[in-house]
Amino acid sequence: MKRGKKYAEAAKAVDRGNLYDPAEAISLVKKTAVAKFDETIEAHIRTGCDGRHAEQQIRGAVVLPHGTGKTVRVLVFAKNAKADEAQAAGADYVGAEELIPKIQNEGWLDFDVVVATPDMMGVVGRLGRVLGPKGLMPNPKAGTVTMDVTKAVQDIKAGKIEYRLDKTNIIHVPIGKASFTEEQLADNFQTLMGAIIKARPSSLKGVFLKSVALASTMGPSVKVNPMKLAQ
Repeated sequence: MKRGKKYAEAAKAVDRGNLYDPAEAISLVKKTAVAKFDETIEAHIRTGCDGRHAEQQIRGAVVLPHGTGKTVRVLVFAKNAKADEAQAAGADYVGAEELIPKIQNEGWLDFDVVVATPDMMGVVGRLGRVLGPKGLMPNPKAGTVTMDVTKAVQDIKAGKIEYRLDKTNIIHVPIGKASFTEEQLADNFQTLMGAIIKARPSSLKGVFLKSVALASTMGPSVKVNPMKLAQ
């Protein structure tokens, strides 16, 4: 993959063989985010889990203290009083069965997170083929299947993010923007890592955090020393 001059320059600042302290890694990632737009800073966490075993699946959610820097569009499946509650809480879209053909047939996907009340999951289940592959299916573990739609919407708007293992047992999560201060990124990163470390499956033997790296959208990856993260 051909990289541009800016990337090559930025990459020189990073020692690929080094494992950096979290604070150093954050400082470097900010310095090497040199694109013309406000790059997203992401954490990539390789775990020792085997996601093929249900008990080693990691999935959850955490509210980042400083948010992600991204405006998140929330769709809520709810009826009657709960629909009114979702609207009042600031949901971008609220509806029920009438949204099924819009999503299924018209390919409407102008939302980032889907929340549903438990009684609506029969309806939402019909969208499994569309929402599932995009990681948009509501899930009780992530707090997106709930009767407390006010809290769900407010948490998501405040910076709640979901983390889960991908097929290669890696977790990819945004922790903020390059325009954030180092302190804000450090707070978000520590909050995320605290939640993931707590989610360590009890059945896992051996190393849990195999590698941790931070990278901006267009910048080089900076490896964090997993031993420096409270495990």
